Parts: sequence; C-alpha cells; structure tokens
Amino acid sequence: METYSIPEIAKDVFCVGAKDWNRRMFDALIPLPQGTSYNAYLVKGQEKVALIDTVNPGFEEEFENKINMVSSLEKLDYLIMNHAEPDHANAIRYIMDRAPASVLITTERGVKMASLYHELPEGRVKVVAEGDTLDLGGKTLRFIEAPWLHWPETMFTYLPEDRVLFPCDFFGAHTAQGIYDEDLEDLIPLAKRYYGEIMMPFGKMGAKALEKIKDLDIEIIAPSHGPIYKNPQRILEPYAKWTAGETENKALIVYVSMWGSTQLMVKTIAEVLMKEGIDVRIYDLAVSDTGDIARELVDSRAIILGAPTVLAGMHPLAVYGTYLVKALNPPAKYGVILGSFGWGGGALKQAGDILVPSKMEVVGTLQVKGKPREEDLKKIEDIGRELAQKMKTT
Repeated sequence: METYSIPEIAKDVFCVGAKDWNRRMFDALIPLPQGTSYNAYLVKGQEKVALIDTVNPGFEEEFENKINMVSSLEKLDYLIMNHAEPDHANAIRYIMDRAPASVLITTERGVKMASLYHELPEGRVKVVAEGDTLDLGGKTLRFIEAPWLHWPETMFTYLPEDRVLFPCDFFGAHTAQGIYDEDLEDLIPLAKRYYGEIMMPFGKMGAKALEKIKDLDIEIIAPSHGPIYKNPQRILEPYAKWTAGETENKALIVYVSMWGSTQLMVKTIAEVLMKEGIDVRIYDLAVSDTGDIARELVDSRAIILGAPTVLAGMHPLAVYGTYLVKALNPPAKYGVILGSFGWGGGALKQAGDILVPSKMEVVGTLQVKGKPREEDLKKIEDIGRELAQKMKTT
C-alpha cells in the first residue's frame, strides 16, 4: 500500500480526499491553472464512523487506501453526501460496496439528484432535513440545507464538538496547492475566481446560507475544493461582500478585435476612465483566461464590451463573452457596447438582445464602419466621461 499524507484537521477528523495536480479544465468550461482537489473527510466518533463526500472518477483506489490508513473502510457506518455532483459523489457505490453495513445520508432532493448519476444501494439510504443530527458517540453531525449552492440538493454538515463546517463547494477554490489557508498567500484571488465561475449566479442563495450559519461557532471551514480554513473570517468576510453584490469603482473591459478598430475604441474609453480615477481591467477574449474574467466580474461596477461584426453578428468570441456575462449574472450596474464593421453591422443589436434581461443600465453604444475617426473617438470619450460620473456617484 502506498503511503499518503493525511491531515488530521481536528481530533479524529481526517482529510482523506485527493489532489488532482494535472487537471486543467472543469466541466469543459472552467480553466484550472493550478489543478484542483477533491476533499473528503472521515469523522471518527466513539461508536460510529462517518465519511463526508467522496472523490472524482479515477481516484477511488487512492481514496480507499487513505481511508484504511486511519480507519477500516469495511466498518464504515455512514456516508454523508453533501452534493451529488460526480466530483464529490462518484465513488458512493464504490465505497458502499466495500462497506456493506454503511448507510448513505442525504436530503430528499439529494436522493433524486444522486439517482440521476449514481447507482445507490437499495434500502441503504437515510433522508435528512434541516436541523437533523447524527450521533457518532462524542461527535454529532448536524445537517443544514443549502439549496442551489450550486445544485438544488446541496447541504452543509456541521460538527459542533470540534466547530468544523463542511460546506462542500461553498467557500471552495480550485487549486491543488496547500492544505490550509495559511499555506497560500494568493488564496483569496483564487477563491474569488471560483466564486465568480460557480457561485455568483446563486448570490441570493449564498446570502441565505451565510445567514443560516452566522450564529454557528466555526473554528474550521473544510470545503470540498482547495485549502481548509483555519481562519474562517478570511473567507467569510469576502463572501459576505460578494453575495451582497458589493461592487468597486472598477470597469471591466472585454473585447475582441480583428483589424484593430474595436481595440482602438476600447483603449480610448479605457484612457478616459483611468483619467477619471476609475480602476480599469482589460481582457482580450482571444488570449484571456475566462476564469480571470469571472473573477473580475464579481465586483466590477461597469462592463464594457468590444465586439466587431462577423457575418451580420458578433464575433464568436464576443458572443461567448456576452453569454458569459448573462449566465454568471454579475452585480455590475452599468454597461457600454462598442464595435466596428466592414460592409454590414449587426454586432451591437445581437449584444443588446442577449443582455436585455440584465439589470445593467447601458450608458452608451457606438458602432463604426471601418476605422474609428476623430469624431467617433470623441463620442467614445463622452460616453466614458458619462460612465465615470455614474460610477463615482453610485
């Protein structure tokens, strides 16, 4: 059997998950420049043993070996499923086949969601609801329903004796580096990126979850991705701001340019905004990491889209960028759409159609034929000054 490092995060509470150092994409959508981890936790009571969540496909044998290093998998009593997504629940059947007396603990919604992806052992499922508890002998697991973070069945598990919260994906970060939050100096930007990619569309539900746990005595937050927080306030404080939709005096510019015209337009408005004291972040969609853009969306007050026309519509990368803004539902209050075309326009109309459901106030739009002329650049400067004044008075 291989030897593994198994952190004991509290007395008889072990992190037995796996690190995926080489994974570079999640859901065929989210870039993972630092890989990720699939954290699972073994809790040993005086009478019973519980496992909280499992691991991604491909890590089952490592997972089994780690469990057996601190306890006997065969004698496992409970498997807690906080979330049915395969990176956390894929090994349910693998584990329960090797622990014949074990019982799966999840919510009613959890049973329905898990049944879509996993084969559950018949007659070995116990449904729990908000506030239900499980006595392990000297250790108690309390269950907190947290729907839509980020699937409908998500729940948190709380261990009051050791003051440990297991919130599954909530408070997570995609990185394989470090064990505890103190190990990563740049952890909060990683957590912010993760929040933008996964949790931002569910900000209201996130705020409700924070309200549910505000009176808990929490000493450790043990999420299912990324480092474990020994200092819970390090992540609770930014999450309070992010879920409340607080923005900074910052403008995010995302654009694509084929022959330089749209690029000149966005650079012109960027210079005006910076002159007005606005923090500006610029991302060329042709070369940028979408995770970085998602991170900036979390607290940008304005979004400027630069989109040239291709075959009577937006450039495909601009379509993707616009849809990303719509899907992630950021708290930005203001928007500007700029673009250029050769023989026929269409990009601005398409962008507007996609963003119609958005709550953003569109401060200005401009579409130019060919290269922007002096009078076009002056119009952009005017739009930039108007945008800056709105941003500063919000």
